[in-house]
Amino acid sequence: MSLPPVFAASALYDNLLQAALRQFFGRATFEIEPIPSLSSDGRLAIEPTGDPSVLTIRWFGSRHVLHVPARRPFTSHEVRLARAIGTVLSMRYRAIFDPRQLIERGELFRGSIEDRYVGAFVDEMAYTDPAQTRADLVATAIEVLRVAAMSSYENRAISSGVLILDSDDDPEYPHQPLGDQAFRYTQALTGIKTFYRLSDGLDTVFLANRAGFVLDVVEIRRRCPPSSLPVPCPTEYRSHAMATAGNRNVLIVLSPSHEIKLFAEGAHVFSFRNARWHLLDLHAKYEMWETSLGNKALAERLFQAALDLADARQGALFVVLHDPATSLPLLVAPGDQLDAPRPPGTADSPTRAQLLHVLQGETATGIDPEVLAGIARTDGATVVDLSGRLLAVGAILLHSEPVEPHSNLAVEGARTTAAMAAGRYGAVLKVSEDGLITFYDHQERIWDI
Repeated sequence: MSLPPVFAASALYDNLLQAALRQFFGRATFEIEPIPSLSSDGRLAIEPTGDPSVLTIRWFGSRHVLHVPARRPFTSHEVRLARAIGTVLSMRYRAIFDPRQLIERGELFRGSIEDRYVGAFVDEMAYTDPAQTRADLVATAIEVLRVAAMSSYENRAISSGVLILDSDDDPEYPHQPLGDQAFRYTQALTGIKTFYRLSDGLDTVFLANRAGFVLDVVEIRRRCPPSSLPVPCPTEYRSHAMATAGNRNVLIVLSPSHEIKLFAEGAHVFSFRNARWHLLDLHAKYEMWETSLGNKALAERLFQAALDLADARQGALFVVLHDPATSLPLLVAPGDQLDAPRPPGTADSPTRAQLLHVLQGETATGIDPEVLAGIARTDGATVVDLSGRLLAVGAILLHSEPVEPHSNLAVEGARTTAAMAAGRYGAVLKVSEDGLITFYDHQERIWDI
C-alpha cells in the first residue's frame, strides 16, 4: 500500500533536514526522539533548551537533538544557519500542497537546495515577505558562478564575481534609469564569452541591484570605504569583505582555484569547495584562537598568514609553545633551534644554520608579513613562543613517543601528525594545500576552516 502524499512528503523532508544538519554540523552528535505530531503543516520549530551546547529542532513527529561539547557551545552563526535550513525546508514543504505558494515560490525548487540555505542565512528576512527576493537572488548568483567554474576562456580557468547591493540604485550614480537594455544576472550570461572577460572576481566584479539587474562592472577596491574588519580576511579579498561591512551587501566570488567565496557583514562567511558548502564562522573561531594565545597582535598575525597561505593553496604549520623552556627540546632538534649554539661557518660557503641566523631574535609580529609567509612555506614548522619570538623555522618536529599502529597519528599525513604531536605543548595552526586550516590545542582538534 502506497503512503498518502502528506506522509511521503514529510518523510522526504525529514530526511532532507537530517542530511543538512549532518552536513553543516559535523562537530555535533545527533539524537532523534519521537514526539506527538501536533500538525503536518510543515512548520519547523527550534526549541529553546537553556543549554547553549544543545540545539533541538522539532518537525513532524520527531525532535532532533544536537549536542556539542559544553566548552564550545553552538555559535550564533550556527543557530542562524539552523534557522535558515528550517525556513527553506518548511517553505518548500508547504508550497507542495499550496498551488498559489508553488507559483509564488517557484525559485525555491531551482538549483541546489544547499544554495537556498546559504541565501536564507544571508537574508534573515527571507521568505517572510512576498516581495522578498534577495535570498533567491543570492542562490541564483551562486549557480551562475558554479556553471562558470565548469567553463574555460582561451584555455584559462574562469574566475568572476558579483556584488549584490541592498538597493535599487548604484550609490555612486543614484537614480540612473536601467533603460531598455537592462538584463538580470542569470545563468544565461555564462553562454556569452565576453562575460568571462569583464570580471575576474579579484579586481573587478559585476554590480547588481537587489532585484538582480546588472548595473555596472566595477573595480572592487574603488567601491569600498576604508574601514577595519571585525575578523581577519585573506589579504587578496580584504576589499571584498570591506564592501559588505556596515551594510547588507553580499559579494560572491569564484576564485582562480574554483572555490566559491561568499562575503557578508564584513567577513568571509561561506566557502564552497570539495563539492560542498562550509560555514566558516570566523568570528567565533578567531576568538577561540586569540583566547588560547592571549596575545592579540600575535594571534592576528599568525591567523592572517594562515588565511593567506590557505587561499594560495600552500601548506604551513605554526606552533605557539606555552612553555618553551620545557617543550622546545622535546619538540625541536638542537640543530633546528634558532638560538642553539653552533660552530662558526665560513663567509663563502654558508650553511643552512647561517642562513637562518638572520632570523635569530626576531618575532613573528616584528618581521614583515610577507617574510613570515615565506618562512612558513618552507618544509617543516614555524615555532614561536607566546611573545612571538621565533624559536625554529622549517623544523621537522620530534615525536616524544612512537606512533602506535592503530592510533590516530598512524593514519594521518606528515603535517597532520606533526600538528597533533605539537598540540601537546601549545596552540597549533595547520594549513593544508587544499585550503583547510585546522586549530589544535592541548592535543585536541578544536576547529577547521
